[in-house]
Amino acid sequence: MKFTRYTRFVGEPADAIDLQELVQRLSDFFLQSGFESQFYGFHEMDPGRTMDQLREAILRALQESDLIPQDLAEELLGNPDLSHNESLRQLINQLIERLSQEAFISPQAAQVTSPPQSSVRGSLAQREKDQPLARFELTDKTLDFLGFKTLKDLMGSLGHSSFGRHDTRELATGVESGGSSRPYEFGDTLNLDISATLFSAVRREGTRVPIALDYPDLMVHQSEYQSSCATVLLLDCSHSMILYGEDRFTPAKRVALALSHLIRTQYPADSLHLVLFHDSAEEIPLPELARIQVGPYYTNTREGLRLARRILAREKKDMRQIVMITDGKPSALTLDDGRIYKNAFGLDPLVVSQTLEEVGRCKRSSILINTFMLASDYSLIHFVQKVTELCRGKAYFTTPLTLGQYLLMDYMQKKTRHIH
Repeated sequence: MKFTRYTRFVGEPADAIDLQELVQRLSDFFLQSGFESQFYGFHEMDPGRTMDQLREAILRALQESDLIPQDLAEELLGNPDLSHNESLRQLINQLIERLSQEAFISPQAAQVTSPPQSSVRGSLAQREKDQPLARFELTDKTLDFLGFKTLKDLMGSLGHSSFGRHDTRELATGVESGGSSRPYEFGDTLNLDISATLFSAVRREGTRVPIALDYPDLMVHQSEYQSSCATVLLLDCSHSMILYGEDRFTPAKRVALALSHLIRTQYPADSLHLVLFHDSAEEIPLPELARIQVGPYYTNTREGLRLARRILAREKKDMRQIVMITDGKPSALTLDDGRIYKNAFGLDPLVVSQTLEEVGRCKRSSILINTFMLASDYSLIHFVQKVTELCRGKAYFTTPLTLGQYLLMDYMQKKTRHIH
């Protein structure tokens, strides 16, 4: 006789960990902007994160959260030294394997890297010999997930709301009914109000059957006109965004991810472009957002506005706007011969005048500029007030903690509401 013995299945500890929760815990690591190395030099783009750094980040996430049961956590995390804790090292490697299998990260082949010539971290920059480093890249799935989670958190803090497309003051015969009707006019969308149309015919002809409809009987729903919008997110990545003991750049990156997710899912007719400005300015593809680092030092606001204006000139939308996130006054200017003039001391008259001229060009191109300020420096406030007066936009004095709430609320509620 054949016997079959059944035993209780005991899975691996890594299988019990929610990967989405882990990715959310690792978001600070994935979106780091150079804040931890602000005194040792920085680069505009991170060349890539190593697997060793990922292992350390996962270890910190396990130590600082309740991702694993308490008894198992005491057993595994009692000795956090990976070199002497085989079970913990195996758990972390299994988590990395799951992240790779579910397309949250894309492992890269190990590469031999030479130490940098310039001093980055003193003795830490001097390796005994070149070592192969296994790296990884974030996938679009991870960026989309982080954008969704950030948007969900921000929208939750705003309270319950039902948002569809961007409402305006204008009335038309669109899709979203406003509850009232009016007679049909040539060129209107044939969004008939059947009840009002039949009532008009009955009132004119009586209750005889069949009901004879005439052109004046036609009634259409009165709806709110919905517009499309082209947005350039103008992001300050000068060195001041991580100085003074506060990381202002990573929250700005989170907001950019959330705004990108919002536009793609709720406003598919809209467009979003990302422009960084520092000593100069450059357009960055949104998938590269997570790898952006702060630097260089100065703030070339005029070059950022100029590039944003050129990008919006190609867009054929109902509204075009620039959303500028900054924490410093303009301190650099690109001259006609290509050289960059820099002055970080006070408000330089040449830099300010040229920047305000560019603001005027944006206004003449019907481009709205909304500014979100992450600092309360008097010189910055004075400059932003002039920008707001010129372009009749809005200025928000905010902090890294409330930046997302202000920006998303502004984007959804007033896309075509003009400031009088």
